[in-house]
Amino acid sequence: MKFLFSYNTIVATASLILAGCGATTLVSTPIENIDTTPLKIAELTTVEKKNWGHLDLVTDTIPGMSVDKAYRELIGNKKGQKVIVAVLDSGVDLKHEDLDNVLWTNKGERPGDGKDNDNNGYIDDIHGYNFLGESYNEQLEYVRMLRLNIGDDAIQAKAKAKLDEEYQKYSGYKTQLDQMYPVIENANNLIIKNLSKMVYTKKDLANVNSKQQDVAESKGIMSQMFEITNAEDNTKIISALDRDRKGVIDLLNYNLKKDFNGRIIVGDNPYDINDTKYGNGNPQSRSEDESHGTHVAGIIAAERNNGKGANGVANNVAIMSIRAVPNGDEYDKDIALGIRYAVDNGAKIINGSFGKSFSPNAEWVYEALKYAAKKDVLFIHAAGNDGANLDSPDEPNFPNDAINNGPEISDNVITVGALDPKYGTTLVADYSNYGKINVDIFAPGHDVFSTVPNNKYEFEGGTSMAAPAVAGVAALIRSQYPALKAAQVKKIILESGLSIKAKVILGGDETKTGSLNEISKSGKIVNAYNALLMAKGVNSGNIKL
Repeated sequence: MKFLFSYNTIVATASLILAGCGATTLVSTPIENIDTTPLKIAELTTVEKKNWGHLDLVTDTIPGMSVDKAYRELIGNKKGQKVIVAVLDSGVDLKHEDLDNVLWTNKGERPGDGKDNDNNGYIDDIHGYNFLGESYNEQLEYVRMLRLNIGDDAIQAKAKAKLDEEYQKYSGYKTQLDQMYPVIENANNLIIKNLSKMVYTKKDLANVNSKQQDVAESKGIMSQMFEITNAEDNTKIISALDRDRKGVIDLLNYNLKKDFNGRIIVGDNPYDINDTKYGNGNPQSRSEDESHGTHVAGIIAAERNNGKGANGVANNVAIMSIRAVPNGDEYDKDIALGIRYAVDNGAKIINGSFGKSFSPNAEWVYEALKYAAKKDVLFIHAAGNDGANLDSPDEPNFPNDAINNGPEISDNVITVGALDPKYGTTLVADYSNYGKINVDIFAPGHDVFSTVPNNKYEFEGGTSMAAPAVAGVAALIRSQYPALKAAQVKKIILESGLSIKAKVILGGDETKTGSLNEISKSGKIVNAYNALLMAKGVNSGNIKL
């Protein structure tokens, strides 16, 4: 789970706000030019913020994937062949105005008759399948392992130490948030009163001029919140704070609560891979809070240029929704069966924006990934949001394709780290995991604008957003050049990216830096324009991989 306000940031911010230091200025990292590309000094415009992942590094000095350039100069009106992309995630809002026309539909199934018409083993799976039933809140895997006494003494001891550490950490986090909230709420109300407007921007805030101490302090507090959140207006700040408060409450009440069992209403044994008669054919998201899968789907495939909120990367895809990731850690069984479902029902790309540090049945997922490779299906996976080096034995992130840093188990997996929209030493998002062995490439992931339930749109950030950006590029390649194999598409994406040789800050720690070729396999950031050019050359035989 990634919070907008990191634990360290919120503690530091809380201490400043609660001490009344409203005018404190955040210390920024010294700017360093990367290679020969000039830095963008001005703040991103609203249009740029909503589309930054599609922009061009050279033209716009924003580290996007050159998607708009690719459409302008290479794709034009060419639709290509339709590609099925499975979103293995929380449920997707199948009724969203920007997604309803890009859904995969199982034509062999008759909706609502309670029968498995196409004999694929799943009843009424019209737009995908739901492996969670009516469950959603879940424990983290190591908490489940403690509850069920899974693993040997060493694993149990490691899980207990992790739980004790995390519970104490997030209990303190909740205390800080609870203390901050009324202070920020009061500051916001004072600024609203001073400006005589309910919604105000950072620019509006700069115009607040009052000799009253409480107003001056409130201006300092809200200025700091605008810096931290990069919000468009004050309402987004309060919404972000509300989301983080709810997130930490969920952590304490569900994810980290040892005696909680969210799976009981599903009725299966989640640790028995042969117990497959569970779930249902409705992968629709269950609430507004269940927004992750919808956001991911929009990054890949939100209808382009329809005058509505967001543009997806790919222009001719069908989204298959596979509901398998709860509010907590996913079960290995659900992921393994979800991958196989996607493969068996025609998906050519699977996006997996999830991950966990304990995986008691990882072999089930490894076998599913190998199965996908044999069937020519590409799997795109998020690197995770711990700001950690995944090559360290103490920082695993499952699933992966290199067991214990060994050789790849298959040639169809791309693991993606997240980029920040600001080109410079902070190019890699401070929360993004990295690793020369275990992370392949980086893509736009921070503050990405996309679809959320009920015809709404929000900015969200994480490697969860970077992975579908790459899935969208993969879909473009497979649509325009359908003869290319999954392994070829992987190589094209990795080899065609832009090389960044200068040092970037890792994990938000300014004392820890590395170049992209030291922290990823490719040493590059994804570029759709270059990828399509290379794909054309490989397809014609002019380029050999």
